[in-house]
Order: sequence, then structure tokens, then C-alpha cells
Amino acid sequence: MMGRILISWALLGCLPSSIALGQDMTFGMDEAQTPTEGVPEEQPPPTGEEGTTDTPTGEGGGDVIGDLAAGGDATLAPTDAAPRSDETVEEIYAVQQIYALRINRVELAPSFVFTVNDPYVSHPGMGVALNYWWTNVLAVGLNFIWYQGLETESDLGFHVRRSTRLAIPITEYQLGAHLNFTYVPLYGKFMMFNDYIFQWDAYVVGGVGIMRTRPVPVIDPQARQFDFAERIAFNAGIGIRVFLSRFLSVFAELRDYMYLEQLENLEVGLQESRYDPGTWFASTATLTNNVSVHLGLTIFFPFSFDYSLPK
Repeated sequence: MMGRILISWALLGCLPSSIALGQDMTFGMDEAQTPTEGVPEEQPPPTGEEGTTDTPTGEGGGDVIGDLAAGGDATLAPTDAAPRSDETVEEIYAVQQIYALRINRVELAPSFVFTVNDPYVSHPGMGVALNYWWTNVLAVGLNFIWYQGLETESDLGFHVRRSTRLAIPITEYQLGAHLNFTYVPLYGKFMMFNDYIFQWDAYVVGGVGIMRTRPVPVIDPQARQFDFAERIAFNAGIGIRVFLSRFLSVFAELRDYMYLEQLENLEVGLQESRYDPGTWFASTATLTNNVSVHLGLTIFFPFSFDYSLPK
């Protein structure tokens, strides 16, 4: 009898837990028919360091669907660009304007002159030229050179006379005045010291004028005295000019002044004719080439000018 009672109490103690188990474990029709044994569990997504997923989220993640689902704005904001500085646009022409126009301007050109082809007498002088440019490449003008008082005889002539007792006829210049025409066929620019740009032009010059000259008495200086006389002279030369500004330039010029010179007679007459001026000169005139170098400045007037032609 006691044994039955114990079994009954045991059955009553297990009854609530069975009822609770029955209430928690409810199955649907699909779950009941789907076998669950042997099916592997779904693995969680791979994680990176510190337990975070590798899939980019948030800003710049590119998860547009997720952003839409979260109610966010899927439109990507444009990236703010760095501020750009203003660019200066300069018009560049294939053919630039001429740096310094010469047309309708007056050119004043003082210079120092010296002769390079006379070994017996040096002929330095001070010159000045005045030109008017009626086009940009053509000019007409005058040049004047003063020689007297600046010339000196070289030591070569003196030593030749003393050693050989032979005299070489020499000539003294007083002045030269010439009408000239100038033509500029070439002009351009060049760079110096990799920093400075200079404009230049090359020109040819030629004209006609007079030279006042006289022979120096070296054959019979005790009896002969010569006066200056005018000689018709032609000249031709080339030059180059470099502009320092639009109205100031430096130039170098090589000219040949050609004229017929009456040299001293190498023969001395008898006592009666020694003082006759008609016997002091050589019987024929001699073609003389006075090759000279001019170095000087050029000043253009007016100082400024306006372009009237298109660029």
C-alpha cells in the first residue's frame, strides 16, 4: 500500500513540467514535415578585426538599398573641389608689333669716328647725324664729322723718313659733310644673359658729300704750305643698331669715304721753282679710301609714338 502511494506522488510531481513542456513546444505544419536533423546551421557573416564586418557601411559604403530602407538620402553629395585661382588669359599674336617704329620720326645720332686703314696718320673725329624716316625702313639725312685738331701722325712715318730718307705723302682732314640715304632690310630681337631681350636692326647707308683735306708737307716743309680744299666724296657702309628703349639705341657703323686726293709732289724743284705752288702737288690725283668706324648713340624724336596699323 505504501508503495502505491509513493508511485502516485512521483507521477504527480512530474506532471507540471510535462504540461509546461507541452505548452512551449508547438510545431507548425511545415516545421513538422521538414526534417531538421543533419542540416548545418547558417554561419554568421565573416567578421574583420575587433568583430566588425568587412562589408562597408555608413558613409561612402555604397549600400544604396540599405540607405533607402533606413530612410536616408541615397543621392551622393558632390565632392567639394578646391578653390581655383583666376587664370589670366593673354592674347598672343603670331606676328608681334614692332618694338620701336621709325616712321615719321627724327633721328639724332652723335658718334665717335676713327679711321682703320691709314697706317701713317690717325684720323679720329666727332660726328653727328640727323635723319628723317619717311617710312619705317627708309630715311634721308645729313652727317657731319670734324677731324681737325684730333689727328696725329703715327710713329711709322717718322721712322721711315729718318731711316730711309724717303718721305711718304700724308693727308690731314678738317671736316666731312654728306647727304645720306638709309635703308633697313633686317630687324629682329635677341636674348642676352638668358634674361634680357633686345630689339635690333641692320641697315645700309650711302650718299655723297664733300671732304675738306690738305696734304701735310713732309717733302719740303720749309718752302711748302698747303691750304684746305674741298673734295667730292662718296660714301657707302653698313651698320647695326640695338634698342635700349623705344627712343634710345646704340649703333656701330662701318663706312668707306671715297674721294680723289691731291697728294704732295715727291720731287723738289730748282731754287727758282721751289716756292711755286704749282709744283707742290702731284701731277695726278689719287683715289683715297677713308674706311671709318662710327660708334655712338641714337635718339629718336618724339620719344613716344602711337600704332596706327593693326597688329
